[in-house]
Amino acid sequence: MGHVPFQPYRRILAMPGVRSSVILMFFARLPLTMTGVTLTLYVVSDLGRGYGEAGVVGAASTLGTALGAPVLGRCIDRYGLRPVVAACGAASTAFWFAAPHLSYPVLVACALPEGLLCMPAGSLARQILTALVPAEQRRAAYSLDTILVEATFMIGPAAGIAAITALPATLVLSGLGVLFGLTSLLTYLLNPPIRDEDEPGPAGVTRPPLRSWLSARLVATLLVAAGAMFCLVGTEVATLASLRSHGDGGWTGLVIVVMCAASMLGGIVHGGVRRSLSQGVLVMLLTVLVIPVGLWEQPWWLLMLALIPTNLACAPTLAATTETVSSLAPPAVRGEAMGLQDASTRLGLAAGSPVVGFAIDHASPAWGFAAAGLGGLLLAALGLLWTLRGRPVKLPALAASVRARR
Repeated sequence: MGHVPFQPYRRILAMPGVRSSVILMFFARLPLTMTGVTLTLYVVSDLGRGYGEAGVVGAASTLGTALGAPVLGRCIDRYGLRPVVAACGAASTAFWFAAPHLSYPVLVACALPEGLLCMPAGSLARQILTALVPAEQRRAAYSLDTILVEATFMIGPAAGIAAITALPATLVLSGLGVLFGLTSLLTYLLNPPIRDEDEPGPAGVTRPPLRSWLSARLVATLLVAAGAMFCLVGTEVATLASLRSHGDGGWTGLVIVVMCAASMLGGIVHGGVRRSLSQGVLVMLLTVLVIPVGLWEQPWWLLMLALIPTNLACAPTLAATTETVSSLAPPAVRGEAMGLQDASTRLGLAAGSPVVGFAIDHASPAWGFAAAGLGGLLLAALGLLWTLRGRPVKLPALAASVRARR
């Protein structure tokens, strides 16, 4: 019985092309998780700027990614994977090689286009799994994907901090350029499928109109995803602030690792059971469970334990989001739909940090946890209310409407 939860993952990894694609996308995501802390510490330490000014660079890059993800997804739908990966890989490599030689104002100006042309590794990973894995086994596949995302966040930021504090900044930033170039080149050469064998390639696709597939339910799913990311980044900010305010900053790494491990455990269970909770229920658990965490700020290990329940719902919420998006989006616009999912999560991240930071600055870290939960819950509630605007579009009806237009 102890091996039952892992059986779905074994079956998925045994499918042709899955294992190599999963490994490829893991390494493609890894440099992305290193960029935030690396760039922040570079701006503060080497350029002599404040954390707020470093945040401006990060915000410009995040905004660029949010704006670019749907556009890149649409380009993948129309032209295929290789042209997009080649363009994004070249742009990212050029930016990171140039970054240590740019002044602060020029760095800010270049951060937005860098985000626009950042390779959409997360969106590609989900598209590849959708193409390789049958619909009835995709929950486990998407859970595996979110588990690996958590693993990259356990490795990437720590590696970035260690590198930028021990090595010359020019070497570290150029090294990131090399990593982006190599992973883009490998993705280009391996060219994993983004559609299954029964779906036509880009040249044979008739694109359905936006209004036919961007249904109320899909919009609601994207709002719930934004709420989840608002909550997650807000929880992280509040955790860092709480530990620092009590002089326990040295335990930050361990607390973050435990949070990631709890999320991975939740993802394993979510993908391994026959029936799981819906995206709406999972985001409710994620947000509601973090609201009272501030009551257990001290000692640090009690805060760490209090954060475990909410993080158990983290990976399942993200996996359920992808499962819902993939079921609602027709294959011809899957890349754009996955790009919209990336955009919604980026916007949630961009909103969560300043809102929760404001609550912490004007109250306390304990109120930061409450703000993270309540803000995420509000966005998710808006998503659930959005579904009342109209009935969701079902795929059979959508297919019939597309045929009628032809």
